[in-house]
Amino acid sequence: MPLHNLIVKHITAEHKTDVNKNIDDIDTVLENYVVNLSSEERQKYGSIDEDNKLFANKVMDYRNSEPNRSSPQVDWVEFEADYVDRVTIEGWINRLMSMVGKLQNTKILHDFDNYQNGLVDYKYTQYMDDTEEDGYSVKRQELAQFFKRPSSGGDATGGTPPPTPPPAG
Repeated sequence: MPLHNLIVKHITAEHKTDVNKNIDDIDTVLENYVVNLSSEERQKYGSIDEDNKLFANKVMDYRNSEPNRSSPQVDWVEFEADYVDRVTIEGWINRLMSMVGKLQNTKILHDFDNYQNGLVDYKYTQYMDDTEEDGYSVKRQELAQFFKRPSSGGDATGGTPPPTPPPAG
């Protein structure tokens, strides 16, 4: 497997438009239902951990199986609506997190491809500059700044020796 171009399937302009429209649509639909909490509010209200969620689930189980044993002091319509929304949102979050993970993995491959091909271009630039071809010296200096290491000598710009240029011919 080559060290670059690990991913060559690219998103079409039409699909980019579709994804952006769908994300906008989701954002629009949810805008009246979602809340932004401050960090203090997240700390205050976010204290329900997994065990406490299991507790809330068990209360719901009892409500469904033995409603006559449920406290009359609880607004059960609101409790059930909160429960359904919580479960629904958790499902959406899981699906979206799965998509985010796939997107992050795909981006990693695109980043890697860009970097590897950038190294190839830099090697070519070094080669062309070494042959004193006009215009490559500035590009080489601009790109060489990304390879600097503290006091290690190397390239004329003071950085590490850049990658080996491609063989001539």
